[in-house]
Amino acid sequence: MVREPVVSGQFYPAQQQQLRRIIESLTPKKSTKEGALGIILPHAGYVYSGKVAITTVSSILPKKRIVILGPNHTGFGKDFALSAKGTWKIPFGNVDIDTDLSSALLKNSDIIQEDPLAHKFEHSIEVELPILYHFFGEFQFVPLACQASTLDRYRKVALQIAEATKLIKNEILFVASSDLTHYEPDSTARKKDRDALESIVSLDEEGLLERVSRQNITMCGVAPVAVLIRCLKELGARKSHVALYETSGDTSGDYSSVVGYAGVVIS
Repeated sequence: MVREPVVSGQFYPAQQQQLRRIIESLTPKKSTKEGALGIILPHAGYVYSGKVAITTVSSILPKKRIVILGPNHTGFGKDFALSAKGTWKIPFGNVDIDTDLSSALLKNSDIIQEDPLAHKFEHSIEVELPILYHFFGEFQFVPLACQASTLDRYRKVALQIAEATKLIKNEILFVASSDLTHYEPDSTARKKDRDALESIVSLDEEGLLERVSRQNITMCGVAPVAVLIRCLKELGARKSHVALYETSGDTSGDYSSVVGYAGVVIS
């Protein structure tokens, strides 16, 4: 089964050469690469969030097996929906699903379910693939779309993923896809995002959910980020840092209503 792109030609160029040019234009001239268990990336159009995502991915050592957790904006499909087989088409070629890894995740979880429908129209995972491919070359991946749920459920899913992957954790890069505050003045968005990032960098998934709720932070990917944090702690993560933070105002010049974007590296 081939999954056709949903936002190619909209969020990122559909033509291979143009896509490569925009990624190269946003890549830092000098970048020291570090090992990472996981990263958090934004998923807006490259003109807005591309610099943050590209800076983050360009700063880490490549891996050939990737688990990408994204929010489910469409509402279609199961709460924690995994696409278990097939290939996803991107301008650089096709990216195959890691069937061995997807089978292990399904086998070790009573919450994660196979459901391609959740991915058919969802952009949050697709947008990361061309950037990862540009820097890593060919790889296999597992896409997992996450609906909003409870802290206990996030932790349970995270522990099940960790259990299924603990013997091969060093082979896998775990990615959570999320934008931060949506459509608020730049100064307000930055303040809210600083608070959310403080919990993320502290690897505190409970604190993140508490702050998002208390301050009404419109972070679309709180579910995948909470799962990622708990999973990586179980796999031995001890530190985290922000690779880059920007808002859409830094590109558009309009600071009256912005979206916040952060790239985070966890090791």
